[in-house]
Amino acid sequence: MKHRKLWLTAVLALVLVLSACGGNNNAQTNTAAPQDTTSTDSGEPKDGGSIIIAVQDDPKVMNPIYAGDRVTLTIDQSLYAPLFNINDGKKTYVLAEDVTVSEDNLTYTIKLRDGLKWHDGEALNADDIVFTANSILDENQHSFLRSQFVLNDKPIKVNKVDDLTVEFILPEVTAAFDGALVQFFPIPEHIYAGVTDIEKSDKNNAPVGSGPFKFKEYRAGEYVTLERFDDYFAGKAHLDTVTYRVAKDTNAANLALQNGEIQMRMVDTQDYKKLNDTGKFNLLTYSEGRLQYMAFNLNTEAMQKKEVRQAIAYALDKNEIITASYTSDEFAEPAASILTPDTLYQTNDLEKYDYNLDKAKQLLADAGVSNLKIRLAYTNTNKPQESQALYIQQKLKDVGIEVELLPMDGTAYGNRTLDLNNKDFELSFGGYIMGFEPDAYKTLFQSEAAYNYSHYKNADFDKLWDAAAVEVDPAKREELYKQIQQTVANEMTVYPIAYTKAIVAVDNTYAGIEEATPKPVVMLEDLSQIHKK
Repeated sequence: MKHRKLWLTAVLALVLVLSACGGNNNAQTNTAAPQDTTSTDSGEPKDGGSIIIAVQDDPKVMNPIYAGDRVTLTIDQSLYAPLFNINDGKKTYVLAEDVTVSEDNLTYTIKLRDGLKWHDGEALNADDIVFTANSILDENQHSFLRSQFVLNDKPIKVNKVDDLTVEFILPEVTAAFDGALVQFFPIPEHIYAGVTDIEKSDKNNAPVGSGPFKFKEYRAGEYVTLERFDDYFAGKAHLDTVTYRVAKDTNAANLALQNGEIQMRMVDTQDYKKLNDTGKFNLLTYSEGRLQYMAFNLNTEAMQKKEVRQAIAYALDKNEIITASYTSDEFAEPAASILTPDTLYQTNDLEKYDYNLDKAKQLLADAGVSNLKIRLAYTNTNKPQESQALYIQQKLKDVGIEVELLPMDGTAYGNRTLDLNNKDFELSFGGYIMGFEPDAYKTLFQSEAAYNYSHYKNADFDKLWDAAAVEVDPAKREELYKQIQQTVANEMTVYPIAYTKAIVAVDNTYAGIEEATPKPVVMLEDLSQIHKK
């Protein structure tokens, strides 16, 4: 078996991922297994065949201005095309042919490629870019991307220059706008024009995109199937179809992988050795720039005292948590900051809350808290989370805290954490991948942010994020982000556990893996490069 370790610093600008999948699902897809195609005599890959990729849940909304979970982003990566990608700091143009910035850094001019098409054959042009941007900016459309296009409460403006040229005009200079544009995936104006609520529109159930594969069929709870888009500007994909099969049960998914019913999936570290020993897979191991963390829910009375949150942090040993949940430090390293090591201005010069039982007990005493009973929620099919929950339950007994474990179905878990008034549990697990631009993180931490799972509200803290977004002096910007990281560490609203690596198993009858580019969250950036050996 071929084992590659790809140490990537691949970039995704704004991605929020819950480390979750849940429930049992025995539904079978009616999609045929991949055809046994071979390469031509010239060494060029032969077209044809298909691939079945396991995902942990149904997509939320197959529309990129709402895509924030791992499953939807993975599917959208093939359905829709971005303006450009950034990998290892290098910009690769996709729909855009060029991006130029004015001397005053206030105008970004996007030049589109000529001849771009939507999957229904309509032309993709500047009108679609303007429409997408205005849809994001429209508060009535509720896109979580809006904060990336609003600077100090002042929205950017978008103007059409000609059919292939668009100007983004900033209200003030910011160093973060490339990070906003890299997450910009256009949607078609001719499909969504006049739709009052795009997020809830039935049009999302049969999406019209611009990527290398187009929508074919979706059966909720079972699968999403895409087929090759022959008019894709970068050339036709090799595979005829890509099917994303919903496989909530981890053990069943692993069995399907070994039986050849599934040909690719992201796997847990606990399953690495078993799959590696079969000799059937390429196991791609790479850094995702991902933080796995525990959130303290400040909606609950028990978590409102900072001393209690800090006591819990001191009562835990991150090295033990990593060994218990990821088998070794080969797949994870202890985290101190809410920013991941691939993010600009990340620092580990923070309080790390090294294990200190006496300090934990003293903090609880100072807070006047004893015989505390709290609830810890996690997804019931996530092996690392299950291991961490059991560890935390046992460890907190040493400081007199009783922890009730609440394993939940992934969908229910996601819905509860998104409830801004949630008081169903004090602690919960999560994970995110945000990329190189730290401004993207504010959607997780500002007071009114939809993904602020701790529900920590602090006006001065919000102002730090806003100031850092528009600061162009690198030294001043670095200091602002250091203050942000220190605030979270001091307040202990989020307990950073580990910076984790991804493991993707790909059936070794497929080639083109390196050309497809392993990438955080979505596994592979460009499935059009994959082909049968």
